[in-house]
Amino acid sequence: MNISDKIQLLRRENGWSQDELAEKLGVSRQSVSKWESGKALPDSEKVLAIAQLFDVSTDFLLKDDMEPVFEEAAEPQETENSDKPQEPEEKEKRKLSWKKIVALVAAVCIVIAAVVPLGFGGYSAFLEKISEAPVQYPYILVHGLGGWGPEAQIDQMSHYWGSTTGSLSEYLNSEGYNVQVASVGPFSSTWDRTCELYAELTGTRVDYGEAHSKAHGHERYGREYTEETALVDNWGGKTKRGQRIKVNLIGHSFGGETVRLLASLMAYGDEAEKEATGNETSGLFTGGKADWVNSVTTLCSPHNGSTLFYVVDQGKLVSTVLGLVYAVSGLADNTSLGDFYDFRLEQFGMSGAQTQSQAAELINTVFSEGTDNAAYDLSPDGAQELNGKIRLVDSVYYFSYSYLTTQASPLTGTQVPKASTFPVLIPTAYLMGKYSENTKTDFKIDETWLPNDGLVNVVSARYPIGDEYQEYDEENIVKGKWNVMPTLPGDHGTVIGLKAGAEETHSFYDTLFKMIDSQPRERKYYIF
Repeated sequence: MNISDKIQLLRRENGWSQDELAEKLGVSRQSVSKWESGKALPDSEKVLAIAQLFDVSTDFLLKDDMEPVFEEAAEPQETENSDKPQEPEEKEKRKLSWKKIVALVAAVCIVIAAVVPLGFGGYSAFLEKISEAPVQYPYILVHGLGGWGPEAQIDQMSHYWGSTTGSLSEYLNSEGYNVQVASVGPFSSTWDRTCELYAELTGTRVDYGEAHSKAHGHERYGREYTEETALVDNWGGKTKRGQRIKVNLIGHSFGGETVRLLASLMAYGDEAEKEATGNETSGLFTGGKADWVNSVTTLCSPHNGSTLFYVVDQGKLVSTVLGLVYAVSGLADNTSLGDFYDFRLEQFGMSGAQTQSQAAELINTVFSEGTDNAAYDLSPDGAQELNGKIRLVDSVYYFSYSYLTTQASPLTGTQVPKASTFPVLIPTAYLMGKYSENTKTDFKIDETWLPNDGLVNVVSARYPIGDEYQEYDEENIVKGKWNVMPTLPGDHGTVIGLKAGAEETHSFYDTLFKMIDSQPRERKYYIF
């Protein structure tokens, strides 16, 4: 029985509610709830307070092998044999068991630690070390093409994460998770978005890299974040017990490529950037940080690109994306974007747009100039090039989710959108559902690319071509290769709550986070 179970059992034995126990200890009910559920553990001060309140030892609370005994001891009864010598078996029962001896030795160590000023720093410091809970890894949500984070004013009208179900991060944080939402360029390349994500996580200035910036003709530096605004406090640092502070990365759509590249660069760095800048190289490009990332999860991500880039021209593509922006945000089609939407294209010297036509012109300009943009990375040819730069990390858990909103047509053999498909995505789902032969480039396309979610082909969302993978096995979740989850019903927006039920959306993320949190971690212990 662990400390969580013991606190709950002691509370119930005394007939107290969580509110009553919280009041007696001077904490919130949520704290008591987290202790009893195992989501958090009390600090050393609270362990002592709990022990005093329930009149038990701290050893009892902290040692998993010590079980509570609530039965009252029976009064000794005199019998006619009470004066007789005890049998050997009874004498044996009175001897200390080896477990009690170990407990006694541990108690002596605690006393020594309490009186010796050096080493552990006394009893309180010693207790704090051995009672520290496993560090809670933050979850970082990264939006896709055309998306936004909390930095954009549009997020005050409608949240990208949660959409019509409300703020997903607020819900998850209320459930005891640590969830942060990132803001990166909605139409920028995977590389630029990854540099922005790293700066926001660490509270530093965006550095797109000297070599990359020169190659693509834009500024090297972008927005500046501070330590106070960093999404993760002390990311990559260690707790008092030596536990690394890692992150769980969650990317929707194009956000999946962003989090994949971040994990890869953190582990392996970039040789071109190190050669170009030497000691001034951004920490993103130096590598050696494989253990800063715990997991990477992609949702409807175009790992191998999307055939949408073959079946519609650039203008139609931009119109579709902007249509989704308006639909997800709840803005009317004729509403001026104004200051609501942040294009984040300062590296190219471009400012925002007021009207939808101005926005389309701005995006088309970016998409037409070179390959350092989202359009190129999202094409199958561009995605193939990108995949050659991204490597799996052996110490990271990888999960991928795909969604399906089409079904086979018995007449044509193509895939057609289901009636439940979000209206904006019906035309694109139909066009992608009949494109089984590539007439644009040498990239091979066949009938396996027909099923789609309205924007991304199922075969592309499952895993990047060439990467190691396995179909999801609950009993054998592995690191360093893709755990491919079963394809779920719904379109491209379902997984972020667009026109989906709140209960369905919340349940998906609750289940996902519990699965990730339950995976084995590397632990470090102090040797006393």
